[in-house]
Amino acid sequence: MNSQRDGAQADVQLDKEAGGGMRHLTGKQGHMLAFMAVALSVFSIYVNAFTNIQEIYRNAAFLGMLFMLTFLLYPATKRGSRDKFNIFDLGLLSLGLIGVGYILYFYSTIHGEQMSQGMTRDYIFAVITILLLIEAARRSIGFFIPVLSVLAILYALFGPYLPSMFAHAGFSIERLLYRMYMTTEGVFGLTLSIASTYIVLFILFGAFLGASGASRLFNDLAIAIAGQRRGGPAQVAVLSSSLTGSLNGSAVANVATTGSFTIPLMKGIGLKPRFAGAVEAAASTGGMMMPPIMGAAAFIMAGFLGISYLVVILAAIIPTILYYVSLMISIDLEAKKQGLKGMSKESIPQVWEVLKERGMLLLPIMIVIGSLLMGRTPLYAGFAGIVSVIVASWLTKNKDNRITLSKAWQALVDGAKGTIQVGIACASIGIIIAVVTMTGLGSAIAYNVLALSGGVKFVILLLVMLTCIVLSMGLPSTALYIVVAVTAAPALIEADIHPVAAHFFVFWFGVLSNITPPVALASYTAAGIAGADAMKTSWTALRLTLPGFIIPFMIAYNPVMVMQSESGGSASPVEVILTLVTGLIGVFALCVAVNNYLSRTLFIYERIGFASGSFLLIKPGLMTDMTGFAITGVLLLIHWMSTKRKTDIDDSAMTTETSS
Repeated sequence: MNSQRDGAQADVQLDKEAGGGMRHLTGKQGHMLAFMAVALSVFSIYVNAFTNIQEIYRNAAFLGMLFMLTFLLYPATKRGSRDKFNIFDLGLLSLGLIGVGYILYFYSTIHGEQMSQGMTRDYIFAVITILLLIEAARRSIGFFIPVLSVLAILYALFGPYLPSMFAHAGFSIERLLYRMYMTTEGVFGLTLSIASTYIVLFILFGAFLGASGASRLFNDLAIAIAGQRRGGPAQVAVLSSSLTGSLNGSAVANVATTGSFTIPLMKGIGLKPRFAGAVEAAASTGGMMMPPIMGAAAFIMAGFLGISYLVVILAAIIPTILYYVSLMISIDLEAKKQGLKGMSKESIPQVWEVLKERGMLLLPIMIVIGSLLMGRTPLYAGFAGIVSVIVASWLTKNKDNRITLSKAWQALVDGAKGTIQVGIACASIGIIIAVVTMTGLGSAIAYNVLALSGGVKFVILLLVMLTCIVLSMGLPSTALYIVVAVTAAPALIEADIHPVAAHFFVFWFGVLSNITPPVALASYTAAGIAGADAMKTSWTALRLTLPGFIIPFMIAYNPVMVMQSESGGSASPVEVILTLVTGLIGVFALCVAVNNYLSRTLFIYERIGFASGSFLLIKPGLMTDMTGFAITGVLLLIHWMSTKRKTDIDDSAMTTETSS
């Protein structure tokens, strides 16, 4: 029941991210949709686990199934019917199947008998498929990706007429259509390949985890671990959201599923509604950066950089630790400031009891991580995870956690639904990637950013940061990463920033767009659950995550943050440990300065000092680290002594008053 409820809440919140909102089909139409969804899930498992087919055929069949689900599940307009589809939707569905069916049937002919030369009929079907893809993206994701796709096409066609800084020789419509539709360098290219392999398997893994009641396990464990702490429910939100957020790839859906439980808990101990909403939004947003899945963006990043998936998830460890530690510190300081306590001992489950009842559900996650660490492919790990969830659910003490046939069916349906937005986004962005590679747009943007910044590294980082936040507003993790990777990352690489650090920088700020006003969807969703003002919640979330805005700069200046050495290769263990220690102390000092509180409200010189110490620790270098350590240490000593003196004076005054 809990998994079904969480899934329904996630669907409702994902509606807000989509163009027209998701339909809720019942009766025969609902059964038809469910059958198609299960077909997509079963097809994805079969082609990735039991057979090996050519990329173009797998991707085309996958996109065809996505077309079916999209046109049935999403109406054309917000006023469209929410409980049934119509003949118009069936017509678009049919055209979509014809478009992908054509490339399935004639691909070998185009690249064989036709010698890779398009014919008129090829271009007609290319136009049909691309237009339907843009419409499917508009319905399921909203206007942003379709508008970018259309602008990319116009840019490719009318490049010669643009200002010189962005001008190019231009391409014919035939050449553009050929590249986008008849090769694996456009719609059916890298991004759709990743969606039809790694991403869909891990979304299905998450769906089966949800069906087993693992989200309840995460919540109960988080309560058992942090519930009694000062501001415990807020720290519970951080722990549970970080665990679930890595799997679903949507900060909004994460807020919906975990926030409905954690926000009332936070309000129950006295935290203000806007602070409770801000905590959940910040924690859920961080889940998109949480290894090992990173909302499926890890797979795409590995493909873009041409490195192993293991390198990507290892690179995410230190930045994510710093992000969540900063959240924990800020929450603790706020709870201390308000004089709040944790939950009552009676309402907190025992860790051992939780593990006895549902602990076996941790086994699939351990198997997935273990498989990856052993060098197995993500496909192997994803499939092993799905199988192990089913097995583990039958080994739990609680019979409600067992995945029966009906639960498995629902998990297959939910997994397919969860794939729609990501899959359609990946296919649509194939249009943008085709144009970027044909025209050299990434290089043009990089050149202009460097020219505008005057070559000053910090200015380059600021310009790229703003670009990433604007381009990523309202997008799920996979889509936002691809957009910023092809447009903004080249500027950083051109500025001699390590490629892994550059891609983490742009991805990080893309993710933070979820809590950055004015388009802060995660904050707005959390505000709705908390019953708080949306904009105030958004600004509070921004304040809470301010150290998180510094972390990407730390990555850019010091690639050891992502386990990379400046001289090339992996960073040494000593470098990693020193970077983690200095980063933790720097984040602590920054949290104290931002919250203006430690044991008491800070004096102005203390606040300035802690901020200065944090920035010195953030910048790599022996002198800056030693100076930052010294400033932070001296200020902590002064603060502790002055607080103790005040406490002694207060105690003395109280004793005197009592004696009198």
